[in-house]
Amino acid sequence: MHVFTDKYLLDPSNKHYLLNNMMGPNAMRISEEMASYLDINEQMRILDLSCGRGLSTLFLIRKYGVKVFAADLYVDPTENYKRFMELGLEDNAIPICLDATKGLPFACEYFDILFSVNSYQYYGRTKEVLPSLIPFVKKCGYIAVAVPGWKDHVTNGTPDEMMQFAPNGEDARIHTLKWWEELWGNTVGIELVVSREMSCCTQAWEEWQASPNPNPCTSSDKRILEVEKGQYFSIIQLIAKVL
Repeated sequence: MHVFTDKYLLDPSNKHYLLNNMMGPNAMRISEEMASYLDINEQMRILDLSCGRGLSTLFLIRKYGVKVFAADLYVDPTENYKRFMELGLEDNAIPICLDATKGLPFACEYFDILFSVNSYQYYGRTKEVLPSLIPFVKKCGYIAVAVPGWKDHVTNGTPDEMMQFAPNGEDARIHTLKWWEELWGNTVGIELVVSREMSCCTQAWEEWQASPNPNPCTSSDKRILEVEKGQYFSIIQLIAKVL
């Protein structure tokens, strides 16, 4: 399932690039597993929403040859443009800055797929966000997101062992698959066609821990994983078809 990512990591220069541009669990590996549930071809136009430093964009272009709008609120699009030029992706990658909660600056039904990895949990937890994104995806197109979450046996909020890491005792960004299914299942204009816990969770987190990226999250995430020990964390995949 992760053939592209595994081969990419075999090249030392590729591995160095990947590890140095991670901003969370390996976005390339997560993107590859999620994309395997989508029928992507080079004629498509994809919005990579909250793309970070563009690892998901890199995967989508190199694997499928698609046109990708690489959108992020916090990473400078000029920095991403320089990265895309270094990789020879500038003809297919359009870096932009936008806030997904403020409305998207695109024509209706402009994208074949809206794709988001490791970020939707920050801004998509309310019932208003998904309906605001639907108009920008073509009919019979897809909205696909992957978010960190709790495994299905966690039913009462944050587990006691993890409370020390949750702001104010409760990290509202992290939810179970069932919670996300209920939120998306009650949204008009889509059909939820895939909802699952992803198989790459442990490996994607371990690769993030190997990153030399001087992000303070790496050290805090390491402490979290030492306590969590594979008992609670999941990566949740949601794919909805636009009706």
